[in-house]
Amino acid sequence: MKKLFRIFEITQELVDDIVKRTYDAHFHDFEELIILTEGSLEHYIDFNVEVIAAPAACYVSMNKMHKLVPHENMRGWVINYKPEFIPNSKLSFYSNFFTSTNVPLPTGDCLNRFVRLCEIIKAENVQDFADMATVQHLTEGLLSMVDAERKRNLPIENVAKVTQITTFNNFLRILEENFRRDVGVSFYAEKMNMSERNLNLICRNNFQKSVSEIIETRKLIEAKNLLLHSEKTISEIGFELGYNEKSYFTRVFHAKMGITPSRFREMSQSIIS
Repeated sequence: MKKLFRIFEITQELVDDIVKRTYDAHFHDFEELIILTEGSLEHYIDFNVEVIAAPAACYVSMNKMHKLVPHENMRGWVINYKPEFIPNSKLSFYSNFFTSTNVPLPTGDCLNRFVRLCEIIKAENVQDFADMATVQHLTEGLLSMVDAERKRNLPIENVAKVTQITTFNNFLRILEENFRRDVGVSFYAEKMNMSERNLNLICRNNFQKSVSEIIETRKLIEAKNLLLHSEKTISEIGFELGYNEKSYFTRVFHAKMGITPSRFREMSQSIIS
């Protein structure tokens, strides 16, 4: 994508055009947010498939291999933007730890606010002399609204307090600096000056995943990036991510992805070519 930003509405004409054309899974060099207001779609991402029903928001970060198959009655909005356009998005940061972010949205006034904001963003963006600072701030607001709904979707007993959210984000930052090392839950708990139990509780309250699950997911996402965008061998990638044995890295990757690292690389490169 040459532009820093674009937004368009999902209309019947667009859905018909996508259905007629056959296209493979692909990678893109921009962040993507889909606001699904009606209907549903099938989302193929990293060789997995999920059906997303409206109303919902779907966030896909750059360099993820994916394919969207809209159902005939699908309607909504799509926003694409380069990372430098909105460099500090929480959803972009969280995407380092999750394959995809799907957030159910309430109907009624809440959904109407999302639609209205998309309409405002598009109206500003199509102006002859569009104020891109305004477009940026409005889009940041939209992303914040999606993240707010993500938090509201947590079970009431797991709703994190502000202090827990701060602690959790600090954990993710420490993880981002250390996930390549061969260290486990105890290392991060010590860094956070808390027990492993409390750190696990905070992680589950925020993302409904344990500390070890988040660590392994971050390693897996980085492994896929290296398999796709580097010439490093499987052993080198495993060693870089803290797996001292190639066989162990291969077993962990296969358990999470259902295919070996070498097969993932072969299939991904065939798609790119």
